[in-house]
Amino acid sequence: MGVLQKLQERIRQKGLKRTFKTFFERYVFFHWELLWMERDLISPVPPHSLKAHAPVTLAQITTANADAFARHFGDRVETMRELAAEGHTGHMYLDEQGDAVAFIWASVVDYHDKHYYGCTFPVKPGEFFEFGGEMTRPYFGSELSVTAQVELWNTMREKGCHKVVDVVETHNVPAMKLHLRMGYHEQGRVMHVYGLFGRWKLFRETRYHGSRLAVLRKPGVARALPTT
Repeated sequence: MGVLQKLQERIRQKGLKRTFKTFFERYVFFHWELLWMERDLISPVPPHSLKAHAPVTLAQITTANADAFARHFGDRVETMRELAAEGHTGHMYLDEQGDAVAFIWASVVDYHDKHYYGCTFPVKPGEFFEFGGEMTRPYFGSELSVTAQVELWNTMREKGCHKVVDVVETHNVPAMKLHLRMGYHEQGRVMHVYGLFGRWKLFRETRYHGSRLAVLRKPGVARALPTT
């Protein structure tokens, strides 16, 4: 398929406005806002009505078993192996065929995200930085989104941590709603990531008061739990 045909197909699928926006952000300029979130590792997760899912098995990601990502996350195999070699704690969930269908990572040291954002996320003593959570489409909206986090929290609590911190993109509404559902609350900090001409990235941090996620709360849903 030629370049023009690909462009026409993209416009047909996403519309002219979204196609132009994607092109502009990729090749000219983008600005992402990453809200810092936190949560203790003891308070229970608020009730939810997520769907059940097919059986999966939890396994720790190592340099030896990273090939389990080949089927569903083929472009991530070496990244998974690299993260394991760096000493980060990674959990993957395997289906009945032994293929990874979900994963999530934790770092107890300052995490330099060279694979996506390009910036460094500082981690304080007693905390861990949660990152890289992803699952295949059949598991979207399932209990696995809760199970994967809680299992990681339990593992990191056994390693001496008492708090989980992470960031959530303000343009990712499903991820922000997930954080509310899991009982996170905002730190009042924003990491700004700027991209220029598809080559350079700039970073800065700002602070804010109040809540950026309050508008997403459903009436009657418990507010995010305070840390201990």
